[in-house]
Amino acid sequence: MPSRRTDRAALFTLLASALALAVAIASERLGGLVPCALCLVERWPYRIAIGLGILALVVPPRPARWLLAALALVVLGDAAIAIVHVGVEWHFWPSPLPECAAPRLSGSIAERLAEMPMRPAKPCDEPTYLVPGLPVSMAAMNLLYALAFGAILLAYLQRTRRMRR
Repeated sequence: MPSRRTDRAALFTLLASALALAVAIASERLGGLVPCALCLVERWPYRIAIGLGILALVVPPRPARWLLAALALVVLGDAAIAIVHVGVEWHFWPSPLPECAAPRLSGSIAERLAEMPMRPAKPCDEPTYLVPGLPVSMAAMNLLYALAFGAILLAYLQRTRRMRR
């Protein structure tokens, strides 16, 4: 039965990763929220996790367990990115991305207008709140989600490891 458990775990990770990405994209497209550069970086681990989850569904159980372990590391890596983002929002440190810095304006108005992006950028140190009245930014929600997701996956891997012995 281990292959059946592994398939369920792979499906769980695939759905959990897709859900996280769907919420981020829906809040942008349907909710009108503008993501900052760090928000966009935080989406990449979920994309990688979706790919690893699909692979874990189609390979035999033993390699699937290794893929699930790699997936756990990817999700915990996303939690690390979220920690950086929350620290930037709380002004503990500056953003490591140059896209998050305030623009340096120089030159004439025409030159400034020519340099402006088509879509306004959002500074990374300005928190975005998904739920009005709830003082938890989307970066903080992603941090909590990634930590819970990673912990559940690691607990599953540890449990199945003990069961195989």
